[in-house]
Amino acid sequence: MRFLGNSEAKTDVKGRVFLPAIFRKQLQMFAEEYLIMRKDIFQSCLVLYPESAWNEQMNQLRDRLNRWDPKHQALFRQFVSDVEIVSLDNNGRFLIPKRYMRLASIEQDVRFIGMDNTIEIWAKEIVEKPFMNPEEFKKELIEIMNTPTV
Repeated sequence: MRFLGNSEAKTDVKGRVFLPAIFRKQLQMFAEEYLIMRKDIFQSCLVLYPESAWNEQMNQLRDRLNRWDPKHQALFRQFVSDVEIVSLDNNGRFLIPKRYMRLASIEQDVRFIGMDNTIEIWAKEIVEKPFMNPEEFKKELIEIMNTPTV
């Protein structure tokens, strides 16, 4: 499952928003019923994980953690406790809880960005400018693509 592209939307007064049709079709194709929403660790956005992508990430994280290490347990607890299980209504809408809207500085206008197997939700005002300037983007991409893989 690969989500690509971006789309703008508006939340209503209650915080409901339509998931873009292109992303809904992907979820339907793969029979994904639920999404997991959490605040991104590094950026001021929210991330929607299809249930299968979330489970894959949980397995990967759990494999790297020691259940008998209190620090690892605290890290895992923090990661999994701050999520919201999301399901779409019959119209393709879902609710962004107020606390998540605050965490991502979302007021009303949002931009959905497909990020491979997840979907990011950004406050539109934040993503008006490119994430990187074009020259920096080109330089970094060339460097990464010219680096041999191990």
